[in-house]
Amino acid sequence: MFLIADSGSTKTDWVLLQQSGGVEGRVAFKTHGINPVLMDQADIEALLRLELLPHLDGRLPAALYFYGAGCREEQIPKMQAAFSAVVPRAGSIGERMFSFRSDLLGAARALCGREEGLACILGTGANACYYDGEKTVSNRPALGYVLGDEGSGAVLGRLLVNGLYEGLLPASLRETFEREMQLSLPIIINNVYCEPMPNRFLASLSPFVRAHLCEEPLRRMVVDNFRQFVRRSILPYGRKDLPVNAVGSIAFHYAPLLTEAVEAEGCRMGRIIQSPIDRLVEYHLQS
Repeated sequence: MFLIADSGSTKTDWVLLQQSGGVEGRVAFKTHGINPVLMDQADIEALLRLELLPHLDGRLPAALYFYGAGCREEQIPKMQAAFSAVVPRAGSIGERMFSFRSDLLGAARALCGREEGLACILGTGANACYYDGEKTVSNRPALGYVLGDEGSGAVLGRLLVNGLYEGLLPASLRETFEREMQLSLPIIINNVYCEPMPNRFLASLSPFVRAHLCEEPLRRMVVDNFRQFVRRSILPYGRKDLPVNAVGSIAFHYAPLLTEAVEAEGCRMGRIIQSPIDRLVEYHLQS
């Protein structure tokens, strides 16, 4: 029995696999996202106890393959400590069978398998890499929604709020936004500057953006955001011979506009999938 997880800042997709006598059984479920950069160990442990353990129902996975946002090398000890404190036997499994890797490697394995390619994540956050078929050979650092993350849901939300309240988008759209979303500027400011996980809040505004793409200034804002992502995160690799593959809710739901932006920058759009978890299961079953 082994457990595979793909985690962003907003949600985590899990699959518990069991193989016995040639028969495979799987249980899929979701929890809130786990990001060690944005959460301390106590918060991660609390989430695991509340949301993961009930799904395990006393079952002990022999191996865990966790791909997560924020799982940089310096954050892995925190993840190991949190899981060891909550999941039975986790501390004794060892690093070989208890693996924490970046969500970017998970995306690359899901999108490209064992072939080289360009792999992107466009969800609450954003990232991209060149993948040689085994590992991420090169990628620009993910700076988060304050310092970077062009193309992400969090930046779409930030651009929307900025455009609405600085007069860059029609006043009628601001009225519609406040009515439909039941938000005002003081509430937004509080959520961004005083509440935890402001990136999740900003990304939660994306459905409004998607529902109002008939407004040309808003549509142009989205395409420009994706073009910025391509310029900063894809073009520096100098590999226009490779298609641009993308995973994540933003990539999936804005696929036509993402494709438009990629092609406008002289690149070729490749595979777009909403969630990598099923293809990660295939990857590990083949292993």
